Amino acid sequence: MSKRPIYYDTETTGIKIGKDRIVEIAAFDPEQNRTFCTFVDPECLIPPEATAITHITDEMVKGAPKIGEALKMFIAFCEGETVLIAHNNDSFDQPFMAAEFERVGMAVPKWTFLDSLKWARKYRRDLPKHNLQFLRETYGIAVNSAHRALDDVMVLYQIFSRMVDDLSMKKILDLLSETPGIVRMPFGKHSGKPLSEIPRDYVSWLKEQGALDKKENANLKQTFISLGLLEGA
Repeated sequence: MSKRPIYYDTETTGIKIGKDRIVEIAAFDPEQNRTFCTFVDPECLIPPEATAITHITDEMVKGAPKIGEALKMFIAFCEGETVLIAHNNDSFDQPFMAAEFERVGMAVPKWTFLDSLKWARKYRRDLPKHNLQFLRETYGIAVNSAHRALDDVMVLYQIFSRMVDDLSMKKILDLLSETPGIVRMPFGKHSGKPLSEIPRDYVSWLKEQGALDKKENANLKQTFISLGLLEGA
């Protein structure tokens, strides 16, 4: 059974993981057409500079669930085999969530995570920027209230759906986990030249010298084999 995607986003009191706190969690489940959104009482004052970005005030989070209860609500929303997708997930949302889980003594569910920023950087190299608002403009998606969690989630859903088209979630995860192939010679007198243009006799010489048997050159060796410049061994 294929894992279903859930797009999510967090807003916080700052950018320091383990020190700053989550103040909002939002998510969208396109398969079940459900949304989730809750403010979170961070049990501390929200710095003015954070409010200037998120527009979330101390008054807005007053009486909201504390993080332990909010996480339980989020877990219930994400029940089942799911892939949690966020923009800049690996460097921000996931580690922030993990820190909050740890702070309240809860185990992080065995979710699969996907960083849409990494996908954009890998498969939209033609674009000069890959932040959410630039991608929104690129794909012609209507303006939203940037840095409010549910608004960003809905924009991300539209962007990512267009970036991956009709690819299955399994294929998306497989492609994202692939190690980029080497396309240019990394060293030697042909350094910088496309591997397809490296003379066969030079490749043979590298093999004779034992350079291609070094662990750090394993990918280079496999690329030469795939290009037909070296016999498989």
